[in-house]
Amino acid sequence: MIARVFQWRELERWLPGGESSWEAAFPLVPLGDFLRRVVRPVNKSERPLESLNVIEKISFGGKLHVRSAKTVQGYKGPLFEALPGELIISKIRVAQGSLCVVPETLEHLAVSAEYPTYKPDPKQVRLRYLNLLLRTPNFQQLLCSSTSGNTTKKRLRPDDFEQVEIPLPEPGEQDQLLDGYEKALAKAAKLDADALALEQRAIREFEAALGLVPPPDLPRKPFQIVRSRDMDRWSHESALQNSLLPPTADNGLPTVTLGDYVEVTHGCGASPSPRPTGLEVLKISAATRGEFRPSEKKFAFDRPEVRRRYDLRRGDVLLCRVNGTLAYVGMSALVEEDMPNLIFPDKLIRVRVKDDALMPDFLWRLLQLPNMRAQIESYARTAVGNYAIGSSDIADFQIPLPRIMIQRELVKELREARRQAAAKRTEAARLRSQAWADFLGAIFN
Repeated sequence: MIARVFQWRELERWLPGGESSWEAAFPLVPLGDFLRRVVRPVNKSERPLESLNVIEKISFGGKLHVRSAKTVQGYKGPLFEALPGELIISKIRVAQGSLCVVPETLEHLAVSAEYPTYKPDPKQVRLRYLNLLLRTPNFQQLLCSSTSGNTTKKRLRPDDFEQVEIPLPEPGEQDQLLDGYEKALAKAAKLDADALALEQRAIREFEAALGLVPPPDLPRKPFQIVRSRDMDRWSHESALQNSLLPPTADNGLPTVTLGDYVEVTHGCGASPSPRPTGLEVLKISAATRGEFRPSEKKFAFDRPEVRRRYDLRRGDVLLCRVNGTLAYVGMSALVEEDMPNLIFPDKLIRVRVKDDALMPDFLWRLLQLPNMRAQIESYARTAVGNYAIGSSDIADFQIPLPRIMIQRELVKELREARRQAAAKRTEAARLRSQAWADFLGAIFN
């Protein structure tokens, strides 16, 4: 009796012919029929290391990384040249997607013996087709069935790689498939660009209605003269922002101090609970992206006084108090409904409107405008690599305050622009997904 032995980790391949669940729509051709392996040893005496782009790795997504000038120094192993347009694979990680075509913009690439290099035959395969095929799950499945070794480092010998068979249409058919795919991607890219332009135009109109002008770029100054009364703001960026903030345009709108209209509260400093409870506390990431993300949370110790002091209600605006990135400090998010079982941490600050003359939605949108961002960052202090603002800083913010009817109309227009932009991005994502599905369906049944 003749039998084949399988290991437990190869359960998906226990049945002969079980390696794939698809059928090719075009003739299957071994990779070795149109990929010729090339070996070009690099003479280090003639080509010093600093003149080469030495490979570091290929990520599982197929992105090629080269070593920095510092890490390439003292490299001892043999190197081989790979030219733009050639395919390089990782013997040890190819089954996870560690392979790519060398970009046309990358010259003088040198690889180790762990990265076999192949030159495609342009009469049989288009680089565009090869690039796309390499990323398909079907191709990855074929590679997995050809590898050997343990589960973390499955090796693929060049001879085995060259025997892998892939569907290969005629070059003209490859061009047609790729033209349709790229046309769909171009349409999706235009929708994304239109969405961005729509949002930017809405923001400019929002600013113009408030008489705000965008702040200038910060100059690159090695030092800055600061007045004594501003010394509590220790960061270089803050001093520059303070001296460069543009004046508010004369449009008849009053400029008010935010603290007169809101209640500002620091978050809870208690440690999170290691066990599930009926109360949860937000993570800082719940507010740093400009939109409220209540799913970013962990369990907190459930105490009545904690619930009462750090509760979240509809209309609360949360601001990031401290972060290692200046652009995230003061980034805000709007709570759109009561959250009775959720509190906010000490790295966030809650701003609760207490005057009917100010809309929470309007305040949230306002705080994200470039002009207000400049004011927020001018208050940021630096300590131990972090930027921070305090409740007194937020209370000191100067904001334009139109009548409530105008606030409502401005928020409505901005919300509609964002809705239209989101619809365009959704359609762009659908087009990309459909183009990918059409390509796969055309190659693999």
